[in-house]
Amino acid sequence: MLYLAFITSLFGSIFLTASIKMLSVFHFIDWNPIGFAKKYHLFEGSHPFISWLFLVVVIFLINFILYLIMQYVHQVPAFITSLVIGGLFAVIAEWIIYDLPAELYSFKKLSIPFIVMVIITARFIFETASFHYQAHLERNRLPYKESVIK
Repeated sequence: MLYLAFITSLFGSIFLTASIKMLSVFHFIDWNPIGFAKKYHLFEGSHPFISWLFLVVVIFLINFILYLIMQYVHQVPAFITSLVIGGLFAVIAEWIIYDLPAELYSFKKLSIPFIVMVIITARFIFETASFHYQAHLERNRLPYKESVIK
């Protein structure tokens, strides 16, 4: 089970990091995805690839934890949970990045493409976790009723 969580989280983190890079290249987001390295004086003097690799690792850890949690929440549709949790993560991330005040006009500065990419990644992880958990339950089910004596 952990193998599937690892692979799914790895591909999700690579996809989200590549998406953030593309959003940055085409100016859909106004912030630098690896700007945290300069802000917190991490990896000074190193190649930007190291900062991107660190970003992939952080996103991987978040994805891995979410996968492990969401495989047990299979009664709630993954569409709803990914919309709520992914949207919340994206809004909070941009709120912290922009350091916005808690006012209604602050929502205009949020990047819709970034929020959509986070929700897509969350949906991929949550659907995969739910599917594999359900498949594991079906695989371990007996082909006959438990009351039958064999």
